Amino acid sequence: MRIAVISDIHGNHLALEAVLADIDAQKIGEIVNLGDHLSGPLDAARTADILMSRGMAAIRGNHDRFLLTHNPSEMGLSDRTAHDQLEPRHLEWLAALPESFVYRDTLFLCHGTPQSDETYWMESLTADGTVRMASRERIESFAEDIAYPAILCGHTHIPRAVRLGDGRLLVNPGSVGCPGYTDDLPVAHRVETGSPDARYAILDRSAEGWSVTFRCVPYDHMAMARLAADRNRADWASVLATGFLV
Repeated sequence: MRIAVISDIHGNHLALEAVLADIDAQKIGEIVNLGDHLSGPLDAARTADILMSRGMAAIRGNHDRFLLTHNPSEMGLSDRTAHDQLEPRHLEWLAALPESFVYRDTLFLCHGTPQSDETYWMESLTADGTVRMASRERIESFAEDIAYPAILCGHTHIPRAVRLGDGRLLVNPGSVGCPGYTDDLPVAHRVETGSPDARYAILDRSAEGWSVTFRCVPYDHMAMARLAADRNRADWASVLATGFLV
């Protein structure tokens, strides 16, 4: 069994199209999507149309929840920009997605952790905002009640895999469409992947269990960087162009 895992598209339709083309070229027929599909200063509506047309298994991320539950006047700039582009049918599709999901009775899907769509699972923050690998104890504590051999999460945009002590595989595929960001909570910090390429992962199951391959897919990232710049989002323009924030 081979399954493609995507996450954190953030309205970047060109990155999504490149990743879907790469998945098709790999002859992978099954895709799971871990959320944060649309939020950003790019093309939320076109991204939603592509996802809706593919009919893949998908869940909601924290920004998807914000788009559904926050008043536009109270949204952050990226969420508000995306919300202004969306039609009722897009929001109805988003609202129908679950917060977590079990795929084929073997893969557990969530956005952040099983308990929270805003919590980092495999990373932790120091008081000065340094992002680092979380302790094994912390990582395993979130998985105590998840009795599946492979567990998938997104949210941090950092491709990473951890083999838990009992052999279960925990995977973050990275971000399809947003290779870095800043956040003020719980302390001010930044995430930068150092590459403008679109990211996703491929899970393979053999007699020995699940394994993962990370894919880094080039696309016309400068077109997306120019779009972000045209919308006065220098932070997005920088990270889309280079993988680093200004």
